[in-house]
Parts: sequence; C-alpha cells; structure tokens
Amino acid sequence: MDIFAKNKPLISIIIPCYNDAKYIEESVQSALNQTYSNKEVIVVDDGSNLKTKKVLDNLENKVQKLITQKNKGVSVARNVGIEACSGEYVLVLDSDDYFEPSFCEKALQIFEKESDVKIVTCYSKWFNARTHITYKPKGGNIKDILISNVAMGSSMLRKQDWQIVEGYDEKMTRGYEDWEFYMRLLKSGGKAEVIPEILFNYRNKENSRNKKANLAKYDILGYIYKKHAVVFKDHFDLFISEWLESIRKSEAFKQQVMDSLDYKLGNKLLKPFRFFGLLKKANSKK
Repeated sequence: MDIFAKNKPLISIIIPCYNDAKYIEESVQSALNQTYSNKEVIVVDDGSNLKTKKVLDNLENKVQKLITQKNKGVSVARNVGIEACSGEYVLVLDSDDYFEPSFCEKALQIFEKESDVKIVTCYSKWFNARTHITYKPKGGNIKDILISNVAMGSSMLRKQDWQIVEGYDEKMTRGYEDWEFYMRLLKSGGKAEVIPEILFNYRNKENSRNKKANLAKYDILGYIYKKHAVVFKDHFDLFISEWLESIRKSEAFKQQVMDSLDYKLGNKLLKPFRFFGLLKKANSKK
C-alpha cells in the first residue's frame, strides 16, 4: 500500500447495482484496480434478485461498504451511496460498466490543477458482442449542456458540489437523470473537462437504461425543460438556434433517404399493395 495515501484526497467510488449478477464483479474489480491508492468502494444493492445478491455476498469483503435497500431506482441508489461515503471526490460507476486503471489518478490531477472544473469525464468505448465505437463527450459549461449532455453518466465530481445541488433528482426514474444533475452542477458556473483517452467502457446492452430512456425521451425532456425554464430562457437564442438546426438536419436526412434509389425502388414495388389495401379498406366500410 502507498505509505503516502493518507495524505492524498480520498476518492469514493459508488456502484449502484440492480440485477447485474453477470457484470457487477468486473465493475467492482475495475474500481479496486485503480492505480490511485486512497480510495473506497461502496456498492448499493438496489433491491436485486437472489442471483445478484449471491455475487454481492462474495464481493462484500473486497469493498468498504455494501448497502442494501429496496428497489428505488438509480438516482436514489446513487444518493444513498454518496451520502454514506467519506471521500472528498466521488466517482459514480454503473454496475455493468468499467473504468481503465488510470482514470481516478488522471481525473484528480485535473481537479487539482483547475479550480473551475466540476466534472471530469473521458472518451469511452461503447461496445456489445458484435461491435464497438468510440464516444467522445464534448465537455463544456452551462451553455453546452443545455443542448446535450457534456459528460458520461459515470464521471468524477466533488462531494461538496453534490451536496450543494442536493444530489440526483429522485423523481427521475426513466433516464437522463445524470444530464439533469450535471445541469444543476454547472448552473452556478464551472465546467466539465474531458480526458482525451478511452478510459471508460460502456456496455451497450439491448435493454440498457439509455435505450429505455429514449422511448420516453420527449416526456423526460419536457420535465427537464420545465424544471430549468429560467436557465433555458436566459439562453433562449442559443437554445432555439440549436433546436432549429437539429430539425434542419433531421429533415435533410429524411429527404436524402427519400431521394435514394433504394427508397424509390421500394416505393414503386409497394405501390400496388398500398392500392389494394386502400381498396379493401374502402369495401369494408360499405
């Protein structure tokens, strides 16, 4: 063990877990394998099934705390874990993802050099059984985050900043809770900084929370826009111009598809079937 560890700031790594027997061990191990020595690992069992609880029981002696609660959602689980931690800095990690060993060390260096940094994130590998892509969050300040999230949901922040904004919104159970939380963090100033290295691995599962959130995207956006109406009004020109630009790109892509040879050929092939479908519908109303 590093004999100077006690002189370094403590980093608390919070891992909420819900029915993740297959991947939780890899996630916990990535926290334990961080090259930064002064750390604690806290796992919050958010009402998992028996299979997952058995895995967590085997991991209990490897982590500093294992907190068990009824299923209340990731926002509550994160808040419970952060409330129970002792670290000056907090790293949130989902139970099916994992960090590369040097993330904590490199993230802390940024915090210690730049006082206006409130969030540290990094490039990420999004992967599944078939393929992987590199995702590069853009970082930035409140103006940037009004358009889209600026950091991965698994990022590092100061516990003090979490306390100031009163944690994650526990009403948000369907997704985008990290985006809304970061919005409150940056509303009073500061920025999210991106480490330009792939130090995080995001498992892009078929039933991932991100994909489920996209099904309720516009309901969630409505909630966020209303909650932060004052901030959006303060940056109205920026928000509207970006919103209109996204519509323009969407319509341009739609027109590109309609102009493609495949679309035109498919449309001609399906035209007779549409005619007979309309004819059948008309006859059924007689």
